[in-house]
Amino acid sequence: MNGLSKGTGKVEIALRWDPGPAGEPPVDLDLVAGTYAADDPYGDPSYVVHFDSRSPDGTIYLNRDSTDGKGFGFDEVMTLELERLDARYGRVVVGVAIQQRAEDRTFADVNNPGLRIREGYTDLATDDFTGVLGATAATVAEFVRDETGAWEFRAGVHGFEDDPATFTRAMGAPRRS
Repeated sequence: MNGLSKGTGKVEIALRWDPGPAGEPPVDLDLVAGTYAADDPYGDPSYVVHFDSRSPDGTIYLNRDSTDGKGFGFDEVMTLELERLDARYGRVVVGVAIQQRAEDRTFADVNNPGLRIREGYTDLATDDFTGVLGATAATVAEFVRDETGAWEFRAGVHGFEDDPATFTRAMGAPRRS
């Protein structure tokens, strides 16, 4: 194998959770992706993809959207076609937000949450959110374009205590150590 790498191409991010107890309001987790300009990778997102939306160029989209965790396997699935993303974008951050409807909920209140990030048949990362149980939202992946134009995957689940609207503005900020 030579030293050339095309980087990360087409990625699937899948989220699962079990429904809440009978008689309780449904638990709704949402996948969210923010795309950032190459010349301002930590500024405001150029656009955000979440439930009922897709990227303007069709490179980031939800394949499956659940509002209650009922279903078999993964309940919410998002695809990122990074190899097709325009060169003016240099960073994509993906997160998970818990809808805060009837009561405040954290990952500790979600039954059996799970995450899988996959390229083709290769799992890039898996997680169960135990590291962010007190959070109401979390970033779960970062993809950064390098100087050759190839996309690099940066794993890590980082918790936030924001409502979903605030989270979409804060998720791309530089992380504090």
